[in-house]
Amino acid sequence: MPKIILKHVKKLYPNMKEYAVKDFNLTINNKEFMVFVGASGCGKSTTLRMIAGLEKITGGDLIIDNKRMNDIRARDRGMAMVFQNYALYPHMNVYNNLAFGLKTKKLKKEEIKRRIYEAANILEIRDYLKRNPSELSGGQKQRVALGRAMVKHPKVFLMDEPLSNLDARLRATMRSEIIKLHRRLGTTTIYVTHDQVEAMTMADRITVMKNGEIQQVGLPKDIYEKPNNLFVANFIGSPPMNLIHAEVQNNGFIKIGDLKFKIMEDQFKKLKDQGYVGKTVILGERPEYFYASQNHNQNNVFQATVELSELLGSEMILHTKMGNQRIKVKVPGTNIFTGDVINLSFNLERMCFFDPNTTNRIDALSKTS
Repeated sequence: MPKIILKHVKKLYPNMKEYAVKDFNLTINNKEFMVFVGASGCGKSTTLRMIAGLEKITGGDLIIDNKRMNDIRARDRGMAMVFQNYALYPHMNVYNNLAFGLKTKKLKKEEIKRRIYEAANILEIRDYLKRNPSELSGGQKQRVALGRAMVKHPKVFLMDEPLSNLDARLRATMRSEIIKLHRRLGTTTIYVTHDQVEAMTMADRITVMKNGEIQQVGLPKDIYEKPNNLFVANFIGSPPMNLIHAEVQNNGFIKIGDLKFKIMEDQFKKLKDQGYVGKTVILGERPEYFYASQNHNQNNVFQATVELSELLGSEMILHTKMGNQRIKVKVPGTNIFTGDVINLSFNLERMCFFDPNTTNRIDALSKTS
């Protein structure tokens, strides 16, 4: 399976002043499941279509297996694409939908049949081969779309928001099925989604995009715990990371409204060394790193009134305040209610710090940042 390298790739559409994709640099490794994630219009699908050969590259190079692919036709790139809308032929049954691309390559009937039944067995759609698309559910149609890509034996799978038309329960099921399929086939896969839950649960690595530019590339855990900037911190996570303005004081404390907390010595030293004493930084803390506390003597405990509680089965999302700033806290249990006054503590080691002007994370400020 190939390694895919994008070097300074750009896309400018006619009659547009702004590039849809700007100076995109990325290496996608052999057999990797790479997810492009970002809000609508961020350039992720455009990038995928340039890799596929469905959009012409304005500038830069696409290299696959050490070969420049910019001018290679889409059908000659050894890729198969799965679209959001399934793109099945309504007048053909499932068997013929799967066979169509193979017939155009003039494969023998025996080979076409072998590939179709192999894919149908893996995807559990063998019982549907004689049905037309109109007789299938959304999940079944998506399996057929995956099967049509599989039978081509591609070097690369390209998937453009393939689950967005499915309901939440079926999306969760199909996420698992696609990951199982990837592990079984070992085919390099690039998957586009606007859904950060899909990105976190499916990816080997994630590429977060905004306005045609890469914001961060990394393992899901690193993207989640060590976001490069405020955009990534706010985009990834549900609820997203709490972002709290805090003043760094010269005695090793940070001040949030009327609250003061002593931070770890290494955190303060690095803030001080980088000139942030006396200045405002943005503290980032994930909702699950706050805890309902019984210990009043800890230096990182504060009292908060619950303005709203949301029950999520075994967990609750509490809307409250830290100083004068609203935060969301994720805690286990079901015995905290709107209006309750509770003690909260937070994990000092999990904190991230961001520069409010550049919006970038202030590097290496704790053991996890």
